[in-house]
Amino acid sequence: MKKTLTTAALALLTVAAPLALSSCGDNKTAETTTTTETATVTEAPMDSATAAPAGEGVLVGGAMMTPDKDIVDNAVNSKDHTTLVAAVKAAGLVETLKGAGPFTVFAPTNAAFEALPAGTVDGLLKPESKAKLTKVLTYHVVPGALKAADLTDGQELTTVEGEKLKVSVKDGKVMVGGATVTIPDVVSSNGVTHVVDKVLLPAKL
Repeated sequence: MKKTLTTAALALLTVAAPLALSSCGDNKTAETTTTTETATVTEAPMDSATAAPAGEGVLVGGAMMTPDKDIVDNAVNSKDHTTLVAAVKAAGLVETLKGAGPFTVFAPTNAAFEALPAGTVDGLLKPESKAKLTKVLTYHVVPGALKAADLTDGQELTTVEGEKLKVSVKDGKVMVGGATVTIPDVVSSNGVTHVVDKVLLPAKL
């Protein structure tokens, strides 16, 4: 009788063990599935302007412009905007553009400054030309944080300088005051910068 019970017990263990292992395997599979689903739900949202996860920044002039830095601190890292940064410093606008804002800045590249008539940049950077330089730079700044999607064809933007910039939007290309936006929506902690290929000059200079 004892031998019969022992044999029955062994048989039961033989059947139960694979079932237990199978059950453990199912639990691991379920855990893996749950983890995967959670990762999918919490995936970072995509920023439509940069086609990258929101908050990661935009590459400008070989450097990553990130939302945790202000407009000036981002601009100083761009090798394509050394002339603009020098001009901002010469005009005494660093503290202004590091302020709370928000500001929208249309930022000409070094190549845009080089396209001006010979001697123009050197003349503007002279101490006696500070007032004129300030007018030129503030003509590139608009109050508020405007992304490319906020700009519409025919829209007029009132600059900090006081004059207006006309917006043109055609086939997805945004132009402001005749300058083409080459890199849009560079988000900083105190506003938005749009890289442009032309220096904007106010009429009342």
